[in-house]
Amino acid sequence: DPRAAEKAERANSLYDVMQAAADWFVEQLGGIEGQGARSYLDQRGLKAETVKAFGMGYAPDSRGKLKSALARFGEDKLIEAGLLISVEEKEPYDRFRGRLMIPIRDARGRVIAFGGRILGAGEPKYLNSPDTPLFDKGRTLYNIDLASAASRKAGRVIVVEGYMDVIALAQAGIGEAVAPLGTALTEHQLERLWRMVEVPILCFDGDAAGQKAAMRAALRAFPMLGPGRTLSFATLPTGQDPDDLVKAGGRMALEK
Repeated sequence: DPRAAEKAERANSLYDVMQAAADWFVEQLGGIEGQGARSYLDQRGLKAETVKAFGMGYAPDSRGKLKSALARFGEDKLIEAGLLISVEEKEPYDRFRGRLMIPIRDARGRVIAFGGRILGAGEPKYLNSPDTPLFDKGRTLYNIDLASAASRKAGRVIVVEGYMDVIALAQAGIGEAVAPLGTALTEHQLERLWRMVEVPILCFDGDAAGQKAAMRAALRAFPMLGPGRTLSFATLPTGQDPDDLVKAGGRMALEK
């Protein structure tokens, strides 16, 4: 019907906005202002091909650079896509400023949101796009597009806590990792994992918060368990996350 057609058309043009933003962030990472972000990536031991595969970029510390770079789409579209913040009586301004930018893609590989990591001190450490017509954080898993193919090959899927863990594991040769987006695992995300494999492996950080997250996921999964639908848990050494583990001992440390 006409309403559905209009909605589909709006969504399509939002995908264009998000892709244009992703391209622009990549460009900034390679420019003069991206120097700090490039140093941070070097410190984390990320190779150029990993950075490229995950489409990482940089948002300059400015309230209006993205807005003017994507002015052709119009402010309303940029606000709807979650790229600008609109406050009553004020000029809309860039949401992501001075952050390493990580695009979040849907299962078809289209950019639907971003996660931005602060480079210095400050809160929040990670800032995600708000929910938009393209992005519902409770239904999305980070890296679902690349992990789907890898999980078919490996016969497993590993759920870790954050973007950087997913990226570090992929660089170590484990491409079938996904992460929830700053929230506890939801029923929708569990359903999605079970469509990929019968026994997803939850591998959260080896600290109290990681154990709590694992317990929450177990309790949430209990009412949904059935034949071919369960979970297994990999417990990490105290104080370590998957990123630390593969850095110190490579892929085999995590396999063990």
